[in-house]
Amino acid sequence: MKVLVLGGVAAGTKVAAKLLREDRSCEVTILTKGADISYAGCGLPYYVGDVIHERGELIVNTPEKFARLTGAAVLTRTEAIAVRPGEHKVEAKNLQTGEVQDYAYDKLVIATGASPFVPPVQGLDLKNVFVMRTPDDAIALREAVEAGGIKRAVVAGGGFIGLEVAENLAAQGVRTTVIDFAPHVLPNFLDPELCEYVENKMADAGIMPITGVALEGVEGTEKVEKVLTSKRGLKADALVLAIGIRPNTAFLEGSGIEMVKGAILTDEFMRTNVEDVYAAGDCAMVRNRQTGKPAWSPMGSTANIAGRALAQGLAGHGTAYPGVLGTGVAKLPGGLNVGRTGLTETAAKAEGYDVIAAVCVVDDKAHYYPGSGSFIVKLTADRATRKLLGVQTLGTGAVDKMADIGVAAISMGATVDQLSMMDFAYAPPFSTAIHPFAHAANILLNKLDGNMDSITPAEYAAGAAEGYEVIDCALAPSLEGKRYLDLTAIDGEVSGLGKGDKLLLVCTKGKRGYLTQNRLKYYGYTNTKVLEGGATVTEISDG
Repeated sequence: MKVLVLGGVAAGTKVAAKLLREDRSCEVTILTKGADISYAGCGLPYYVGDVIHERGELIVNTPEKFARLTGAAVLTRTEAIAVRPGEHKVEAKNLQTGEVQDYAYDKLVIATGASPFVPPVQGLDLKNVFVMRTPDDAIALREAVEAGGIKRAVVAGGGFIGLEVAENLAAQGVRTTVIDFAPHVLPNFLDPELCEYVENKMADAGIMPITGVALEGVEGTEKVEKVLTSKRGLKADALVLAIGIRPNTAFLEGSGIEMVKGAILTDEFMRTNVEDVYAAGDCAMVRNRQTGKPAWSPMGSTANIAGRALAQGLAGHGTAYPGVLGTGVAKLPGGLNVGRTGLTETAAKAEGYDVIAAVCVVDDKAHYYPGSGSFIVKLTADRATRKLLGVQTLGTGAVDKMADIGVAAISMGATVDQLSMMDFAYAPPFSTAIHPFAHAANILLNKLDGNMDSITPAEYAAGAAEGYEVIDCALAPSLEGKRYLDLTAIDGEVSGLGKGDKLLLVCTKGKRGYLTQNRLKYYGYTNTKVLEGGATVTEISDG
């Protein structure tokens, strides 16, 4: 079987390598536009920050090494320019000689990836305008920083790549601003109240987020001097474009291959609507495994998993790829890590779920162990079935373990009740006796079962606490001008508080607020609310 693979980064090389392990008799040829294959695109921001020191560390395999290792033929600097499915042929151009040649196939795999979106604005031809997609892009930005010519930079785009580049530029002493057209950074990845927390941490770290603004151009004589936005100009020595990416599929026009917004539609076997043509990676759509709807997931993890399933299918094993959960994890400015999987509260409501969600702050390991910190966790569940729908976690520690537990739970259809009793690993350097995930599940269970009456940070921001008296119930007084109530001193009716008074119980993390509510309920106080996440997540207004 002659298999032609278009694209040689993540999905393409995974398909080729796995297929040849499954069936060595296949004749596999990779055509790739670039000079490099199998490079670590997700590591590029860390090369900019000199966390990854050498360019060679970004290259997983050279074309020669990959060919020897797998048996695939690799043709670099060769760009596919047309697909003719009726003839089972691809027309490709040698970018060094200009020669155009046909390549025949029995099976075609399109894994051409995506390219940075470059908006049609003035001044992008000036020196010190960068994108971040290939090793050469990262090398160019790092060399410019190390040459001393970049003191201030603007990063356009508040997604993962943009924030990772911003963090690494700041670590190199560059004053960095992040702009985004969306209302918040990490749009669609986190719910808005957690996005705001990220933005506050960025500002604390000296990286200023400016959201709700459009990039309108760049000014300068020979190099970048000012970045123009829809609100104001920003003095800068460099602009990094991380606005987003677009699938590399323009060459498929007229092929009959079905696409949505430039991304190739595939089924669970990564097949397109055209016989013998498959697609995987950033150029292709997959499925959301919760909703069953087409989803674009331009992630290295998706490319590799889908590519592996595709190869097994080509080898005759019929392995289906069940799809993505929107899982992601990233290291953000301000020493903050973020992880998510499944549906956010916003997305779950849009899908028609009767959603219940809880925000909490839990220890990430034993509080007495050196280096311990906290997780901010938001769990989302379906009220009727009590099944977990999504997990969002922020913290300085291993947020990936929280996301990965969520992946397993959602994939297996677990309920919040089941998660609260799972036998998670515990030792002080790693976790707490009641694991932070189980702790978060218990808090959501208290809310589900009516044992905790609460207001979420989002509800507080929307005015749900209007008419409530804020009661400071932290370990020690912490809210200026608010009445303080010591949990340990409550042993009956509290002087000055009516049993029907509307009381908002606020502590540092939310736990002591719940304990205070529990005790007040016992003594007949019927109208209390706990602020979820306490003052850690929400800034309490003076009013």
